[in-house]
Amino acid sequence: MSHHNSNRAMFATRFGAIAATVGSAVGLGNIWRFPYEAGIHGGGAFLICYLVFVFVIGVPVLCAEFCMGRGTRSNVFGAYRKLAPGKRWDYLGVLGIIASLLILSFYSVVAGWTIEYLINSVTGSLNFSSMEGGHNQFNELTTGWRPILWTVIFLCFNFLILIAGVTKGIERASNILMPLLFLLLVAFCINSFFMSGFADGIEYLFYPDFSKITPSVLLGAMGQAFFSMSLGLGCMMTYASYFNNRNKLGKTALTTAILDSLVAILAGIVIFPAVFTFGLTPSAGPTLVFEVLPHIFSQLPAGILWSTLFFLLLFLASLTSTVSMSEISISFFCEEKKMSRIKATILSSFISLCGGILCALSFGPLENFKIFGKDFFNLFDYISSNIFLPLGGMGCSIFLGWMVDKNFVSNQFTDYGKTKFHLLGLLVFSLRWVCPAAILLIFLNSIGLI
Repeated sequence: MSHHNSNRAMFATRFGAIAATVGSAVGLGNIWRFPYEAGIHGGGAFLICYLVFVFVIGVPVLCAEFCMGRGTRSNVFGAYRKLAPGKRWDYLGVLGIIASLLILSFYSVVAGWTIEYLINSVTGSLNFSSMEGGHNQFNELTTGWRPILWTVIFLCFNFLILIAGVTKGIERASNILMPLLFLLLVAFCINSFFMSGFADGIEYLFYPDFSKITPSVLLGAMGQAFFSMSLGLGCMMTYASYFNNRNKLGKTALTTAILDSLVAILAGIVIFPAVFTFGLTPSAGPTLVFEVLPHIFSQLPAGILWSTLFFLLLFLASLTSTVSMSEISISFFCEEKKMSRIKATILSSFISLCGGILCALSFGPLENFKIFGKDFFNLFDYISSNIFLPLGGMGCSIFLGWMVDKNFVSNQFTDYGKTKFHLLGLLVFSLRWVCPAAILLIFLNSIGLI
């Protein structure tokens, strides 16, 4: 049962395929969200729970998306339709497409902030004087009309990579951006090593206090593992549809999970020693990156250089993720609606821009406009992250575990019997029982029922 579409674009190299999938997984989730989630949930205990969930739930769901993507060589909607014709599972694909456009809307706004911070850093106009100064500057940036400009500029970068296509655009960009991102992170970790709070920061991150593990820490860690790896959207399914047959799916899934977790841990090593050196609280929340860090950089030798490099790092991480999220809707428009790549990219970018404008104005002109008590930014974040992603991931697990012919799954992981894949039974068991049950808990917690 092979559903191949022979004239489809492919990643040219194995490195390119891994760079693209890791790039998709690595984003603001690792560098912006992970340190503050770990900070709120007590450090080391959270990290251990997070890593367990990455490998127990994240890797099987990633394998499921890889298997469906490469096995059907299709977009997320087409993959469900080809594997279960007439069974209406393709609605899960629609869910992924809508979720990706919602995420692109608010994600592009945060990515836009990183561009302004990057430019301010280069020109020396970041307000470093005090925590309060940083707070006021962040408020000033986010509350006016200016964020729209930065959102548009960011989406233009995104557009330029996407318009070039899979091999010349996505793969080429990932091959350059991912190694650069790791180099920058390592440079920051070396810098952390020389800070007076290094030992305290490392102890906070790596020495677990198991008494701190509460249901909310477990659910926070499970949610972070899921969102950090871009699961439940169809990003990974879409990228896997560009894998060639030499890509070993199990190995690629494991490599992606390890590198993705490594980035999150490195981000923790960058941020927590700095937080302890300057006597700040690790649980500063989402503003950690935009308010706390500029203050920290100002106290370092060559502070302007460090802050410029840091916001460059955030910008690159945002870009590799938004490119993969955009590709979900672009591949759908190209294959299901028979659009040219250019038209599909313009349409996807236009929808993201409309949503982005609503989110960009959520902190200023539209801040009093609420739906279910939330402004557009928080509403889009809540619906996509707390409802659509868990439903998409749960649906994908159940679908591959129960609905799809086991031979199809086996053929994808063993290259039609040419290689051995010893964990197939365990993988199917996880997808049938472990992942849906665990994801259901995340879901019930995120909508406030647990």
